[in-house]
Amino acid sequence: MAFDIEMIKGVYAKMGERVDKAREIVGKPLTLSEKILYSHLWDGEPTKAYTRAKDYVDFAPDRIACQDATAQMALLQFMQAGKDKVAVPTTVHCDHLIQAKEGAATDLKHANDVSSEVFNFLESVSNKYGIGFWKPGAGIIHQVVLENYAFPGGMMIGTDSHTVNAGGLGMVAVGVGGADAVDVMAGMAWELKFPKLIGVKLTGKLSGWTAPKDVILKVAEILTVKGGTGAIVEYFGPGATSMSCTGKGTICNMGAEIGATTSTFGYDESMERYLRSTDRADVADAANKVKEHLTADPEVYANPEQYFDQVIEINLTELGPLLNGPFTPDLSTQVGKDMTKKAQENDWPIKVEWGLIGSCTNSSYEDLSRASSIAQQALDKKLKTKAEFGINPGSEQVRYTAERDGILEVFEKLDAKIFTNACGPCIGQWARYKDPKNAPKNSIVHSFNRNFAKRADGNPNTHAFVASPELTAAIAIAGRLDFNPLTDKLINEDGEEVMLDEPTGWELPPKGFEVKDNGYLAPEEDGSHVQVEVKPDSERLQLLTPFEPLGDSITGAKLLIKAFGKCTTDHISMAGPWLRFRGHLDNIANNTLIGAVNAFNQKTNFVKNQLTGEYGGVPDVQREYKKAGIKSVVVGDHNYGEGSSREHAAMQPRHLGVAAVIVKSFARIHETNLKKQGMLGLTFDNENDYDLIQEDDTFNFLDLDQFAPDKQLTLEVVHSDGSKDTIKLNHTYNAAQIAWYKEGSALNLIKKQNA
Repeated sequence: MAFDIEMIKGVYAKMGERVDKAREIVGKPLTLSEKILYSHLWDGEPTKAYTRAKDYVDFAPDRIACQDATAQMALLQFMQAGKDKVAVPTTVHCDHLIQAKEGAATDLKHANDVSSEVFNFLESVSNKYGIGFWKPGAGIIHQVVLENYAFPGGMMIGTDSHTVNAGGLGMVAVGVGGADAVDVMAGMAWELKFPKLIGVKLTGKLSGWTAPKDVILKVAEILTVKGGTGAIVEYFGPGATSMSCTGKGTICNMGAEIGATTSTFGYDESMERYLRSTDRADVADAANKVKEHLTADPEVYANPEQYFDQVIEINLTELGPLLNGPFTPDLSTQVGKDMTKKAQENDWPIKVEWGLIGSCTNSSYEDLSRASSIAQQALDKKLKTKAEFGINPGSEQVRYTAERDGILEVFEKLDAKIFTNACGPCIGQWARYKDPKNAPKNSIVHSFNRNFAKRADGNPNTHAFVASPELTAAIAIAGRLDFNPLTDKLINEDGEEVMLDEPTGWELPPKGFEVKDNGYLAPEEDGSHVQVEVKPDSERLQLLTPFEPLGDSITGAKLLIKAFGKCTTDHISMAGPWLRFRGHLDNIANNTLIGAVNAFNQKTNFVKNQLTGEYGGVPDVQREYKKAGIKSVVVGDHNYGEGSSREHAAMQPRHLGVAAVIVKSFARIHETNLKKQGMLGLTFDNENDYDLIQEDDTFNFLDLDQFAPDKQLTLEVVHSDGSKDTIKLNHTYNAAQIAWYKEGSALNLIKKQNA
């Protein structure tokens, strides 16, 4: 039986009436995305049609999911909100703080030893406030959510950008910062700009070496890392319905890599099969009663150009296996000869050292079974694998079932390391090197979603390529980046030429799923007696102090850094070894922007201190400014804040005294996070004004006292020679968000309202 089944039935009970009303108001057939959005309005029944990409709308999500790295800060904030219990079903999943090194048993024990303080904190806070808690080793948040909580037609937010994975079960599931989650936990509305809609029509059918992963790799090539910004991507067509539920999840998961608000599929038989196989027949039965509301109106998919802002069509029959990377998830290459040419032109290492299978993107039973079919061929055909294997099962249920069915044993016979049911290398929790900074140039292939520099192992010279699990397995066996399993032969131990056959696998386990201990702890009905302790001298946890408002007169602010090129949340607040400080704002602030490239010297973590004229690390220089009572400004390029939803990338600069971030364009979640923390997130009206910013600049905001929606701000840039430039800045703040700014943060406003 499903968790929160009465809540799900309640959503379905209201859905038909709300969808009918929305269709009447909008005056045309509705997409699935619109049906879910309009049926989750904070005010209940729809009363007006919203303008895409313009209107801010208040929504009422059905549930919240938090992973352990971001949950710390989210729950530290919730503790200040003055509430006894979360207002909507919420879960915490311990999956980020487990380092991959020796193997599951050893690594999990080590994580429980070194992070026990954090795990105990999360467990006690969860118990106190009515939050479901998934222990370390229970699984990766998004796989666990798909197996237990996701449901067609629902709306969920999560403190991780890959929350969008639940679109594989027909949800509108959106990654947000912790402050957004706190709003909803506290019983308030969740605000989102009404998204644009991108339709992706899938024709044909996947076969052979082509996998669902290749669909999103192709979409990433088409739309690039920012092409989905501000949009929901809705997949449809015969190719969509012919795909497994977990395959749909893979596609939705990597929608985060194109900047999409979320991605989703209409309810179909594959979703029903998955619900029933994961012990949620009650959800399937309830969904079947309202299934006409759980997909788009027929007219929409018949004439998509009339209903979507953009339509893309992909013929799955013609789609081949792809490798995306390195250093960006939208650089797509066909396997084989295309890769040989590109690698030679760009000096990418052809030899592959690791093949990594798993992560929240590709760690389902189906994924592991198809990859193991390739691994089994290496054993049967007497092939020596040229690269090492690492496997991260998605959940304890997947791991237990895969072990029962002999899938993991196949990998173990190839000396693969079976890591914990956790994120591991995908988010930098991989102890591959003692000294990553000086590690050699190399290539790896993985089924993860992100491949930014230093992402997996901290080594800037690791060239990471994203592929399907089965292609990852084949390339790891061959040991070459340019291996094409469709055409290329391998030499086995007997000196014979052999070829790998097409992968095979199971959509769902033939004997059904099985697990002995899924790792879930239910909260007490009344947690008022539960004590949550944070030691004053803790290095891992720190109670929060409310931010002071920045005010309506910011003058004399200094340039902290002008970031050059790609500046993701990994550059602003690195993961890897820094994850241990995610609950201690002052300690983790010591990694603020240390990965960003300084436009004036092309170095990282080396900026000019305008007080001394000397150069130092970004957080060190910023602490000097803060000590002197001087605010500062960060300047950036396009798609600033791309990547993870981690709000630390906003909270850390705020904590250190950064008042404004001025860029050419923002990634959606990061822009919202800046607003939530009471900062100025602004964009150049003229992108070329980025070039006017000099290393010794001082900034005066001339009309901040007139801060208002749809009204530009004026910035005076004072150069070291006394000359000045006056530039115009744009913003997307509405009245409510300006109120956050004036109160110092959204949380300050919540506390004030609750009081």
